[in-house]
Amino acid sequence: MAKKTVNDDPLAPVTLAVGQEELLLDRAVQVVVAAAKAADADTDVRDLASDQLQPGTLAELTSPSLFAERKVVVVRNAQDLSADTVKDVKAYLGAPAEEITLVLLHAGGAKGKGLLDAARKAGAREVACPKMTKPGDRLAFVRGEFRTLGRSATPEACQALVDAIGSDLRELASAASQLVADVEGTIDEAVVGRYYTGRAEASSFEVADRAVEGRAAEALEALRWSLATGVAPVLITSALAQGVRAIGKLSSARGGRPGDLARELGMPPWKIDRVRQQMRGWTPDGVAVALRAVAEADAGVKGGGDDPEYALEKAVVVIARAARSRRG
Repeated sequence: MAKKTVNDDPLAPVTLAVGQEELLLDRAVQVVVAAAKAADADTDVRDLASDQLQPGTLAELTSPSLFAERKVVVVRNAQDLSADTVKDVKAYLGAPAEEITLVLLHAGGAKGKGLLDAARKAGAREVACPKMTKPGDRLAFVRGEFRTLGRSATPEACQALVDAIGSDLRELASAASQLVADVEGTIDEAVVGRYYTGRAEASSFEVADRAVEGRAAEALEALRWSLATGVAPVLITSALAQGVRAIGKLSSARGGRPGDLARELGMPPWKIDRVRQQMRGWTPDGVAVALRAVAEADAGVKGGGDDPEYALEKAVVVIARAARSRRG
């Protein structure tokens, strides 16, 4: 669960969300937006990638409005802002505008540390969103989800849920919410078993997500776990194909709001947001290479090769490499 500073007013002039756990970063934004809309239902929300905040853009967004409307300005991947834009943001931190909340999402670490330090020095409200890489972290997250939802779950149930779902926090949060909605009383291991044993197919999408994000080691780990728990190889190639095709479809689509793109591409809005985050390292050539790798793997697991596991491992490595083609 995201940790917050003593200054826990979501309408503080500046909120700094630090870390690389996407779900927690998104929740940090949602808390601010919800508070702003509760104060003013007509709040204007601007959600920007780092390359959309050019020198002078922040001044335009935060200039006084004729109608004095409340506004939330979200800047994602603030560590990637250009030097000139960082100067603008630092200047703004010294004199933030009234009725405007600036939300900076920063990965932490050395890159962009000057902006991070400046925001902290200016007294920004800070929300820690660390990447949850250890099983114990994910277990604690699940326990926290049940507490937040006001329900009791046994330690065995929490562990069973992590074992069944895997490391994707969004899937874990969704599963906990579903159990709370459907089950009365304490949630125990038997309940989790009824709902999620035999549903390890969901782990195939974790393999695909890690691969298209360029995280080869994590994708291979998820692949081996999926195969060990009995997920059919054909389900994994299907998930890989869906992941790469989503990258290709969104890459070729015109810019727009998630809702508009969702209707155009036949994806739910949350999927649009996730794919946008995943596609940053991709090029058209990379998509083509990845699609060929998926096709070869599909043939391999359907009898065209001697070792389906090797075919999948090869595809995962090729896809992960293609996901980093823009950076490579």
